Amino acid sequence: MTQTITIGLVQMMMGPDSARNLARTTELVRQARMQGAEIVCLPELFTTPYFAQYANPERIEKTDISIEPIPGDTERRLSECAIENGIILVAGSIYERAANGLFNTCMTFDRQGRMLGKYRKIHIPHDENFFEQHYFTPGDLGFNLYKTDKGQIGTLICYDQWFPEAARTLALMGAEMVFYPTAIGLVRGSEQSEGDWQQAWENVMRGHAISNGMVVAAVNRAGNEDQMDFWGGSFVIDAFGKTLARGGCGEEVVMATVDLDHGRRVREGWRFFYNRRPDQYKKIVEDPQQWKRAD
Repeated sequence: MTQTITIGLVQMMMGPDSARNLARTTELVRQARMQGAEIVCLPELFTTPYFAQYANPERIEKTDISIEPIPGDTERRLSECAIENGIILVAGSIYERAANGLFNTCMTFDRQGRMLGKYRKIHIPHDENFFEQHYFTPGDLGFNLYKTDKGQIGTLICYDQWFPEAARTLALMGAEMVFYPTAIGLVRGSEQSEGDWQQAWENVMRGHAISNGMVVAAVNRAGNEDQMDFWGGSFVIDAFGKTLARGGCGEEVVMATVDLDHGRRVREGWRFFYNRRPDQYKKIVEDPQQWKRAD
């Protein structure tokens, strides 16, 4: 028995005009639907340039960066887009203004345009040209599972990809597919001294797919934005680590068909969940004071 689902990943370039970015997004979603996509995922911060490459948050006031409430204009347009195309829409992320902070937030919509929920990015990076802690409040909604007629979906955002705890939590909640809207690439002039960064990015998520018996899909942005060269390379990996599709370095819609029953067979056959030892994992939730740093 198979339960196949067709996924479309919208790998796109972003310009300085938020309205144009949103219009281009809806155009690419239509393209994905015309190619048979039933679930479509957008990149991280798809309405804006990647402003977090600048350490000075005041710069945002001089740039066309949308900081919106949810519900809001973008939320309504995304809901309409899901209805118009009859798809489940994992809506990348937007810069959300809320009463308790500014968040990097992913909304998910069903085919009737209902927002199933939102996920606020929990792990916030703070590295050279990824100064997100200057802009975003750490997510406060926990991890969410969305039960749809096309399978059980979890969402994480970019830097969350480096944390196996996040993927495992969603898997234990029942996720069959986890989507990672992403904005990652190279800082111009930087040296990849540890090895191939793009390969590491894909490999860590391959590990999440295998160890959790679930489909993992990452959709990245593409193009050049000031000092950033986003490498694209969006991909879909099946529940045993096979790359089903991988994008190039430019703008495109990446398509893949996944078999959710394959994931169920992997989980049952390899029995990783049956043989877990949670009583031995207390170290994971200790506060690691030795890793804290002052910036």
